[in-house]
Amino acid sequence: MSTPDDAERLSPLAQRWPRASKFLLSGCAATVAELATFPLDLTKTRLQIQGEAALARLGDGAAESAPYRGMVRTALGIVQEEGFLKLWQGVTPAIYRHIVYSGGRMVTYEHLREVVFGKSEDKHYPLWKSVIGGMMAGVVGQFLANPTDLVKVQMQMEGKRKLEGKPLRFRGVHHAFAKILAEGGIRGLWAGWVPNIQRAALVNMGDLTTYDTVKHYLVLNTPLEDNIVTHGLSSLCSGLVASILGTPADVIKSRIMNQPRDKQGRGLLYKSSTDCLIQAVQGEGFLSLYKGFLPSWLRMWAAVIVNSSRIHFEGLIKADEEA
Repeated sequence: MSTPDDAERLSPLAQRWPRASKFLLSGCAATVAELATFPLDLTKTRLQIQGEAALARLGDGAAESAPYRGMVRTALGIVQEEGFLKLWQGVTPAIYRHIVYSGGRMVTYEHLREVVFGKSEDKHYPLWKSVIGGMMAGVVGQFLANPTDLVKVQMQMEGKRKLEGKPLRFRGVHHAFAKILAEGGIRGLWAGWVPNIQRAALVNMGDLTTYDTVKHYLVLNTPLEDNIVTHGLSSLCSGLVASILGTPADVIKSRIMNQPRDKQGRGLLYKSSTDCLIQAVQGEGFLSLYKGFLPSWLRMWAAVIVNSSRIHFEGLIKADEEA
């Protein structure tokens, strides 16, 4: 004769630990998307840092000699000058980042939606709650993942440093973590965290809120149902809004994380996020804040893969419950 304890042990994993299952699902889906789109992320980082006017103050010839390239020419240049596999340089810390950031962000957002804020009487989630929940979830996830983002950005620029005749900073991802920790301490691992969480808040405000709003509108006002087409269209729209809002902070973040530092861990190019912003606009123009916009937007298409995986998983859960 079965007991309640036996029934609990036999129940599906997702029913017994829904938050843990959501974390694992989000992290795995985001990792697949990261592997598929990482060359776009590498290209984006190279574009964001190229032509950095602040380098001229240090007498760095790279600021003058670096060719100005678009997304396609940058990607082709990496393949021709560094090798095809270099398009995935820095992918390991990027995967670490997604395990912490994407999984944690979605779990936090779902918890805020279902427990903290709650839905309205008509089961609709109000826009203002989506805005606050999305920003809070993004900030928490990104702050925790900042060390992995820091290592990712610096490793993405290693190939460029080699072409410029500069010494490589790291032998690998774990050496990068150890070296940054040894030189700057725990605080050094959180270099650039201010623009990083600013970007996360803006991206999540655009991504999660636009996604929910567009999906709700399509279901209520068009013949489309709550299916993969609706989720795909919602993801594409949210990616555009997220890129428009988040790219300036992303440019500032990448430059602060990649800048050379003294023995005390202080940046040699920028004193703060505001200083980086002012130097970029004064030295390169306002549009320099949108360097890397196109590959950033294209990367948002990975949300289609993530959301499609979630839909499939949730469908399996419902099927198990009805069986």
